Amino acid sequence: MRLGVLDVGSNTVHLLVVDAHRGGHPTPMHSEKTVVRLIERIGGDNEIDKAAADELVDAVVAACGSARRLGCEEVMAFATSALRDARNAGDVLDRVTRDTGVELRVLSGETEARLTFLAVRRWFGWSAGRLLVLDIGGGSLEVAMGVDEEPDLAVSLPLGAGRLTRTRFAHDPPTRTEVVATTAWLEDQLAPLATEIGRQGQPDRVVATSKTFRSLARLTGAAPSAAGPRARRVLTDTALRQLIAFISRMSSSDLAELEGVSPSRAHQLVAGALVAQSTMRALSLDTLEICPWALREGVILRRLDHSNGEDQTAVDTAPERHS
Repeated sequence: MRLGVLDVGSNTVHLLVVDAHRGGHPTPMHSEKTVVRLIERIGGDNEIDKAAADELVDAVVAACGSARRLGCEEVMAFATSALRDARNAGDVLDRVTRDTGVELRVLSGETEARLTFLAVRRWFGWSAGRLLVLDIGGGSLEVAMGVDEEPDLAVSLPLGAGRLTRTRFAHDPPTRTEVVATTAWLEDQLAPLATEIGRQGQPDRVVATSKTFRSLARLTGAAPSAAGPRARRVLTDTALRQLIAFISRMSSSDLAELEGVSPSRAHQLVAGALVAQSTMRALSLDTLEICPWALREGVILRRLDHSNGEDQTAVDTAPERHS
């Protein structure tokens, strides 16, 4: 069957189209993104502004049009951190439904962590043993750990790259004072997580996923995307420390020129790198292995697991919606 996944994230509205069947490997057929940056469009009143809502509606309309043209039998639409946290999320969601016919399901942070963990587990298989999975998004940091397909621990912290760029940095590039203060602040924020992870025991494999970690790995020498998804890619604490010393002095326009950095996310790169470094240090991690599958693949896999001839969706397990 041909499935579409419409992911309204903190930075982009991303449509992924795959051909898939239960027990099979989802084959990507099409991918398109529209940059909206919802996480940066939340004002001091904690509300998404009207212009951002307008852009969101337009992006959803365009994505659904592409899904129809490509013959998707079903489109699973969900939203993550930005709409999870905004005070007027209910109004924005109602408008999207009214103007596009699409009902966005808002995933809880825990559900996001669990579905990402499922994708990583399926990619590496049972031989990976106890998995520890890290995912830095625009609005939040997800962490999950366990030995099965359902993690024993799944948490979400408001430590996304876009959120920290907006709330912690007033300069481009950030000043040395901002970098040092943010690093110290992250250490405090991550201390409880380190305690929780410590109770779970030592992981057999530590994996990172999604765009921030992929970009950081590429900048520290990992294989380019042209090498294919199965090329082994890692990010080490030593290489990351050296990278931060370099990129923290660069403006976002200069960062956008680096290979592996999306121009739309370049201004968030330093914040994302600081979150990655602080998380690795808090959890005493030397090396992370990069996984090409993440949340969208987890949604697809859960949908396929439930494929029994009925119309079920992957995010029915624990959707959250603001009233």
